[in-house]
Amino acid sequence: MLISALDAPRRQLAEIDHALLWSILALLFTGLVMVYSASIATAEGGRFTNHQPAYFLIRHGIFLCVGLVAAGIAFQVPLGFWQKYSPWLFMLGVILLAVVLVPGIGRDVNGARRWLPLGFANLQPSELMKLFAVLYAADYTVRKINVMHDLKQAFLPMFGAMAVVGMLLLKEPDFGAFVVIISIAMAILFLGGLKARLFALLIVGLLIAFTIMIIVSPYRRDRVFGFMDPWADAFGRGYQLSHSLIAFGRGELFGVGLGASVEKLFYLPEAHTDFLLAVIAEELGFVGVLTVIALFALIVQRAFAIGRLCVQLDRLYPALVAMGIGVWMGVQSFINMGVNMGLLPTKGLTLPLMSFGGSGIVANCTALAILLRIDWENRQLMRGGKL
Repeated sequence: MLISALDAPRRQLAEIDHALLWSILALLFTGLVMVYSASIATAEGGRFTNHQPAYFLIRHGIFLCVGLVAAGIAFQVPLGFWQKYSPWLFMLGVILLAVVLVPGIGRDVNGARRWLPLGFANLQPSELMKLFAVLYAADYTVRKINVMHDLKQAFLPMFGAMAVVGMLLLKEPDFGAFVVIISIAMAILFLGGLKARLFALLIVGLLIAFTIMIIVSPYRRDRVFGFMDPWADAFGRGYQLSHSLIAFGRGELFGVGLGASVEKLFYLPEAHTDFLLAVIAEELGFVGVLTVIALFALIVQRAFAIGRLCVQLDRLYPALVAMGIGVWMGVQSFINMGVNMGLLPTKGLTLPLMSFGGSGIVANCTALAILLRIDWENRQLMRGGKL
């Protein structure tokens, strides 16, 4: 009996998508190494780190362990549980987004209030909200599947829910998380059968809204103009992007070598968080960046492949969750990479699975564990087994 119990986890590991699993692990542990490399100088020179070179490495390692434990627990949870409680999880996410804005509770960092201090770490509700948005939007679409052609019944309720989330995120402000969450919701509605005309109207409306937000907000306007020509004000609004581009240029094909980056030495701000890819580019070169892109592309491809198989097995909710997670990983990694390469305006959005940050690592690991669970359930059904 004991041997049978010990063999159960092994059997589960043998019945999951190994390409997906190894891609996730490769990004997680490459991120751990690169966070250490990118943060040594900052940790040595910082008061709050007690001048300990391994300060960020230790914390990121702890976050990674917590994320893997959370992933292990999430993998054991059937998809029916997530579907049943997704509306409550979404409400919890909205409450946390509201609480973080309360003076004296939410923590301000660099002019943004996005974190809830927990003593040993900070909780970033917007990271959890991405996961909750996937689960809720998929459940909402399944419940409304027969009226997806109807503007009033299908679109407006979800629009109202996303508007509330958007207003709270823009109050922080966290425009990057807002874009990711809206992309997740839109993609799931579209994949669930939202009428093409309604989807087109939604796209147009969002483009108009984004344009207005940029025009009326001086700091967003400055970021857009700085992104268009960072060298025009290389010591001002174009500072981050200009140093990121310098890092990419120095890396060339194979990089200057692990640990040998110059830009991370107090030139490139947020080197271990938002601009980790620039350090990867400088130290590991074009080959390193291409490898990271390929791993993210593989995760997105496997997510959609798992989702398509769910559709064939008549499992709509898991299908939408799988594809929603794929959209989340794809959109967020694309935005972060685009910012680092100067293709998009500078935004405070981390690279999933790799950048320093506890809430992001835990949310990413949990989401991908759910994706692996969906794949495992598909395999059980194909074998004629029970979930």
